[in-house]
Amino acid sequence: MRTLLSRCGIFFAFIAIALTSESLANTPLSRPDPLLIEYPEDEPPSWREIQLGKTLFFDPRLSHDHSRSCASCHNPELGFGDGLPLSPGSDGQPLGRHTPSIYNLAWGSVFFWDGRAATLEEQALMPIVAEAEMNLPMAVLQERLTAVAHYRNEFNAVYEEGLTEETIGRALASFMRAIVSDNSPFDRHLAGDKNALGPEAKRGLALFVGKGRCIECHSGANLTDDSFHNLGLGGDDPGRAEVVDAPHLRGAFKTPGLRNVTLSAPYMHDGSLPNLLSVLEFYNRGGGEGHNRSDLIQPLNLTQRDINDLLAFMGALESPILIKRPEIPR
Repeated sequence: MRTLLSRCGIFFAFIAIALTSESLANTPLSRPDPLLIEYPEDEPPSWREIQLGKTLFFDPRLSHDHSRSCASCHNPELGFGDGLPLSPGSDGQPLGRHTPSIYNLAWGSVFFWDGRAATLEEQALMPIVAEAEMNLPMAVLQERLTAVAHYRNEFNAVYEEGLTEETIGRALASFMRAIVSDNSPFDRHLAGDKNALGPEAKRGLALFVGKGRCIECHSGANLTDDSFHNLGLGGDDPGRAEVVDAPHLRGAFKTPGLRNVTLSAPYMHDGSLPNLLSVLEFYNRGGGEGHNRSDLIQPLNLTQRDINDLLAFMGALESPILIKRPEIPR
């Protein structure tokens, strides 16, 4: 059974943080806590398992024509996105949704824009077999990997079961759980460094938890509620309603985390907003005009200085991760 690891057996959903004034105290903001990560079988992965997952993540063998890897869309040099509104699919046509960033998925509770995967292991395998994405049957992938001595040896060394569909998912998930951003200026501020944030970013933080109402959806260590909201962007995509029978969630998508958000433009589930300024202006005017918009989305009456300060705070969420690309085994 999978359990949640926590200090002294107690689960703290949020840590109350004393910020810079009484008005900001006790807000649901915290630093990522490695002791609150769920692992399969309650065991954190070994370094060898993480490295195996890393090699798989960058290996184009995972696509039907050897043309793309997981890293093709989740490029570490582009904030684990690809810089495109919509990535091209296996047929060269744009996919229906923007590539989400994958920072700090170790603390996630649901995955994909519509939340259709309940575990990171499930999520890791779905794009591989999806016809529109990597378009590779799992049986073919297992044959390909088994034909490579490096993979045979590593899977047998890491897993008692050897190379199976399940262990492929576990290896990929172990690497993705290791993609952790936790040393931004904001983190250092939460840890007590009074000089970590400049005056603009401090004002932006106050707006984030106050007038800007960002905290209503972007809370916790990863600045997401892992819930689903319709922003009024419109379009035909059913979003969460494609996964659950809930008409009120039609057009609703998962709140993305904001770690390294400055690195992952463009934004929204459809990639329709090119930069963070356009995102803040969108929220400031009360979102879009599409049907079924959430009641949470209301005009904010932010000034231009407010918007600039929020942009400064977004910059303080940046803590890039440098990853050396592995050598792909032959």
